[in-house]
Amino acid sequence: MTDHTAPLPDLDQLTESGLRAKGTDSILLIACGALAREILDLKQANGWTHMDLTCLPAKYHLYPDKITAAVRDSVAKHRDRYDNIFVVYADCGTGGLLQAACAEMGVEMVAGPHCYSFFEGNDRFAHHSESEITTFYLTDFLVRQFEAFIIKPMGLDRHPQLRDMYFANYEKLVYQAQTDDPALTEKARAAADRLGLKFERRFTGYGDLATHLKDL
Repeated sequence: MTDHTAPLPDLDQLTESGLRAKGTDSILLIACGALAREILDLKQANGWTHMDLTCLPAKYHLYPDKITAAVRDSVAKHRDRYDNIFVVYADCGTGGLLQAACAEMGVEMVAGPHCYSFFEGNDRFAHHSESEITTFYLTDFLVRQFEAFIIKPMGLDRHPQLRDMYFANYEKLVYQAQTDDPALTEKARAAADRLGLKFERRFTGYGDLATHLKDL
């Protein structure tokens, strides 16, 4: 199991306001707040002391039209203080706009359509994605923030009867586990039950995220 002894940012903070960079080290990672814990774990486990981290609000997961402009602003804000900047987002619903912006700014980003793909490994995810079009995915972060990201934005806390309409075309919930945490697994199973979906736990670890960061 991953050692979480290092201080971790508050989940609500990551959701609403993100995480500020310290202004040190040579490489800045600009990431989605939903990836902060995983990136900090990887930094600690591998001794990547040359990397600094700033995170945009994880709630942009729900509003992908905000991501590209926010990444542009963050690159402009921090460019003068770092030797290199790496964007820890995949396309994430931007329709190619984020990739175009990163190319224009001369910064690299994670490959893949979204975090579900790069956590599982882009090649593996692409191989079976067509057979899983009726699958709803959760990561560790989304399991922890299930109420904030799924239930409340969809209004299911106020109108639970909407569940059958929202999830009529889904068959199962796949929990992509980054860590081996029995409590999170049970919480993910409860989420599947709440949505009326079959449950599958799929241990992915950090997938292509670890590979990308290792190469920096």
